[in-house]
Amino acid sequence: MSRHVVFGTGQVGRLVVEHLVRDGHDVIAVNRNGAADLPGARLMAGDAGDTRFTERVCSSADAVYFCLNAPSYDRWEEQFPPLQRGVLTGAASAGARLVVLDNLYAYGPPRGRDLVETMAPAPTSDKSATRAAMTEELLLAHAKGDVEVVIGRASDYYGPGTTHSAFGESVFGPAITGRTAQVMGDPRQLHSYSYTPDVAAALVNLAAAEGVTGQIWHLPVASAQTTQDLIGQVYTLTGHRPRTLAAGRLTLGAFGLIKPMMREYQHTLYQFTDRWVVDDAKYRARFGEHATALHDGLAATVAWYRDAALAHAG
Repeated sequence: MSRHVVFGTGQVGRLVVEHLVRDGHDVIAVNRNGAADLPGARLMAGDAGDTRFTERVCSSADAVYFCLNAPSYDRWEEQFPPLQRGVLTGAASAGARLVVLDNLYAYGPPRGRDLVETMAPAPTSDKSATRAAMTEELLLAHAKGDVEVVIGRASDYYGPGTTHSAFGESVFGPAITGRTAQVMGDPRQLHSYSYTPDVAAALVNLAAAEGVTGQIWHLPVASAQTTQDLIGQVYTLTGHRPRTLAAGRLTLGAFGLIKPMMREYQHTLYQFTDRWVVDDAKYRARFGEHATALHDGLAATVAWYRDAALAHAG
């Protein structure tokens, strides 16, 4: 049995915890308030930016997972880097491998190309520049020998229990009742979406595999389809006719007058107005085909939303 410490119990972190518990590991789950239903894991509350706390929590760990996000999306540049530094310090103090869940912001607009790990960072916003700098910090710490690091990058999430995503509650919730799905950008463009159980399983793989550290890995994704086609499949599964509202830059700006957070999505809108296709060939070559078929993932997600709606109604 090995000891694993998972920082973050959200849409992916909780699945990492559940996966590790099923595998029989000693698991500590860490979040801000100590609230989570994670049988088989020890739950601890604390500030991941406090290095005294992270060093204590990570003591004797074999692997540490960074699955956190900043509390406020509009304060990423201020809030996010200190969380990573705190967890990095904790992992280094324990001599543990640090497995980092990352997104694709650092690449910037791909200009028609598939996203591959060898693409140079080309950030075009404060948020993407923050992510690029955080990645550079991690790889530098690895190169210096301070801590063993491996980075797994995922695209926009979908999956059971995944609500806070561009392909989450605003699509599956309305589909259950036949209302209008709300997305951003141009839904006719190809877009890679990451199924959260696949993301969690891949992070666990990266925590134990040899020859993977000091590198960036694109986590498993099924072949890209257009968002419009995926919405059609979701509505077919629910027995309703597809209805979609796609918000562009002007619409997001208008919504932002009422809800300022909506303006923040303009910074990375290119991910939805342009072709956004992730290449996971490197992961497949190392570990095999681990991406859940889109139809199966969509069906499981619809089932979860349907059960959640019934539970709420009851």
